[in-house]
Amino acid sequence: MLLYLHIPFCDSKCHYCAFNSYTTKFNLKKDYMKALNKQLKHDLEKNCQNKKLETIFFGGGTPSTIKPKDYEETFKILENYIDENTEITTESNPNSATKEWQKEMKNFGVNRISFGVQSFQENKLKELNRAHNAKSAITAIQNASCIGFDSINCDIIYGFKTDTLNNIKEDLKQAFSLPVTHLSAYSLTLEEGTKFFNKSEVKIDDEELSYKIFDFIEKNGFTQYEISNFAKDKSFQSKHNFGYWEHKEYLGVGAGAVGYVNNRRYYPNKDLDEYIKNPTSYEIEDLSKEDIKVEKVLLGFRCILGVSLSIFTAEELKRVEHLIKEEKIYIKDKKVYNKNFLLADEIALYILE
Repeated sequence: MLLYLHIPFCDSKCHYCAFNSYTTKFNLKKDYMKALNKQLKHDLEKNCQNKKLETIFFGGGTPSTIKPKDYEETFKILENYIDENTEITTESNPNSATKEWQKEMKNFGVNRISFGVQSFQENKLKELNRAHNAKSAITAIQNASCIGFDSINCDIIYGFKTDTLNNIKEDLKQAFSLPVTHLSAYSLTLEEGTKFFNKSEVKIDDEELSYKIFDFIEKNGFTQYEISNFAKDKSFQSKHNFGYWEHKEYLGVGAGAVGYVNNRRYYPNKDLDEYIKNPTSYEIEDLSKEDIKVEKVLLGFRCILGVSLSIFTAEELKRVEHLIKEEKIYIKDKKVYNKNFLLADEIALYILE
């Protein structure tokens, strides 16, 4: 079982961000954490009796906007569900992930930290409406290493209007010069509800740029294991992300989180005030066998996991054979693997048509 906990507070709202987050209502932080702990206890007791959690992921929003003392109760609840093998990740932003905050989170048992850097270019950070600067990003990553974090992720975003291969390379070179062991390189997407939505001029659509960026990252010692994720070594790959791609069950705790148990998705209330009033009220979505199959195929082709051949019908296997002849995919140990993650959706949809 995996666990995701959503912290919906942010110092500023990035112009591309569609996640459930608030730059106001900071006065509700303590009440929110009480509600989150109530849901956490409820979900663990209901779904995780006598089981250990494989992974825990604090996401957001910005987990580093919450003071460590306000996480004490959360980690107390988690004590009986974790052991030395549990991967515990926290996302953080350089402006709020102080050395002291990181140290206290590590003392709670957090063993993986992810920084939402996005760029080391000051102009780009301002245009994305990021709340930090390049210097604070560098300092935050260096602090994480000094404190003793071995598993450190850095997020980099590309495909913004000012991006060229050269300035993306400069961002990546800066990341490579730091004690970063994992890199998430995301292409900018224009999502509904964001400031950038309907502003097509801010995005560059250049598939060739993606290939060149991926190639540059790999040449610098990071191996791609999913369309946006690269690790210095297998031990630094995100177990939590792998769990999603493998279609493992996960608990979703917090306003705007999503859980998946017994072939059902459940959604706690997204509205902050409503969530605080009733954190164990969920919207339920039943997934059919076909829904689950489609997700397994789409996710399997996006990463190194591949897709089991047994999942496909006779007609679909004919299309698999066609793509093998076209050298788009290959078979190994009764699984089919994608050679090009950027074509994952097209390959999946062609086979499943």
